[in-house]
Order: sequence, then C-alpha cells, then structure tokens
Amino acid sequence: MTRKTVHLLIIDPQNDFCDLPEAECSGNVPTLPVPGAHADMLRLAALIDQGGKGIAAITVTLDSHYRLDIAHPGFWQRADGGALAPFTQIHANDVKAGAFRPRAANMLLRVITYLDALEAAGRHIHMVWPVHCELGAWGHNAHEAVRRAYNRWEDATSSNAEKILKGLYPLTEHYSAIRAEVPDPASPDTLTHNALLDRLANADEILVAGEASSHCVKATVEDVATYRPDTAKRIVLLADCMSPVTGFADAQKEFFDDIRQRGARIATCAEILPELMNNAP
Repeated sequence: MTRKTVHLLIIDPQNDFCDLPEAECSGNVPTLPVPGAHADMLRLAALIDQGGKGIAAITVTLDSHYRLDIAHPGFWQRADGGALAPFTQIHANDVKAGAFRPRAANMLLRVITYLDALEAAGRHIHMVWPVHCELGAWGHNAHEAVRRAYNRWEDATSSNAEKILKGLYPLTEHYSAIRAEVPDPASPDTLTHNALLDRLANADEILVAGEASSHCVKATVEDVATYRPDTAKRIVLLADCMSPVTGFADAQKEFFDDIRQRGARIATCAEILPELMNNAP
C-alpha cells in the first residue's frame, strides 16, 4: 500500500481559547474561552498519540498579540474618553462620526483607512476582543495535552512540529494563518504566507483542527482553498476538534457548507483514526 502524506494543521490551540477546568489553569483565567474547546483539544491529543505514526507533518499556528492591539480594548476610547468593553463592534462610520476613536490621536486616519478596507473585503466587521494570546503570557501557550502529544510525535519522528505566529502586527486583525485581514506591504508578516501554502499543497491530505471554527479555522481554511484551489479536495475538517465562538454557530455552519461544496471532507476523530493507523509505515 502506498503511504499518504498526511499534514496535520492545528490552528490556535491556545489556553486563552480553551474552556479549561479551574484545576488546570494554575491560577490563570482564559480570556476568550470557546465552549467545548477543552474537550476538542483532548480528542485531538488522543488522535495524535494513537494515530501519529500515520502523520507526516504537523503545523501549529499561534495567535500572537501585543497588549496594545487594534483588536484589544486599550487601543480604543469612546467619544467621552471612556473605555470600550470587550465584544464591541466598530464600523468605519462609527469612527468617522466620532463615537469611537483610537487613544493615539495620530492613528485616526490610519484606523479609518483600515476599517474601510476591512469592510470592503466583506469578511468581517471589526470586533474588539478581550486581551488574548498576549506574547509571554500563559494564555499564549498551547493547550497542555495537545503540546505534550505533538512533543511525543516530535520525539518519535525526529521532526519538529512547525510553529507559525500570526497577529504580531498590531494594526490589523489576523484571523487567518495565510494572510492578515488587511495586509500591510510594510509588514511582511501580514502578507500571503506562501511557504505554508506550498507545504500544505505538497500533502496528499490536510487534517485541520483548532479554535475557533467560526473565526481563525474558518479564515485559514478559506484562504488555503482560495489561494490553492486544488488543495480544497484534500482538506479534512476534524469536526469534533473545533468549536465556534459563542453566538457564531451560524458562521461555523456556513463555513462547513461552503468548504464541503469546494470538495473538502468533514469527519470525526473516530472516523480518521483507522485511516491514520492504516497509513503508518
């Protein structure tokens, strides 16, 4: 039997996105927990441990932000100078009307230009999230069970799991691991990640897991399928290893329906595990 090249893409499996039990938080609190994410990550860790011999490559993306970021409350203020609450949506017209503005006055025109471009793209309205996945903080770390599982895979295969940091440029949202929502030519990290696209295109099968299915998983997979259309039919979404942000279940459903129409497959760990075991050398 010819062995398939299976590439596991794990998107943002980080503490801040996981609804971890208090006993596993070491006194920390996840800032943007996705309901169901902890269970998702435990299933993913078990899949890696049990089927890892059938996996040829692993890539892990890590949402990575500075505290002062266009998607965090501290970047913004209300018209009266008051603070913004997390989960505030901001439209370009809100800023033009003076309802919201950046705390740094010299950023006003740049922010308006950004919001206009974001809305013109038609994929997102700007959301102010809680501070999350801050560099150097506990919340930036990968879920412990997943990290330990891919560490065991690394030791067994003498291969490193590739790590990709996204979101370091603080003036654009960066849901997708392929490109920022509004790329800035002055910041190469925001531009199309052709190296990752090429690595995925070389795989016979691309397994996708991570958080959240309504945002970063969705944006990444959509970009992979758009920039490398021939890879869409090789994508397998591990549906029980991802969950949507609260209130965005419809976005997940639309994503699943769309990517299935492009030729991708949606499966569970129980369905994929036998295939991985049969793919082992």
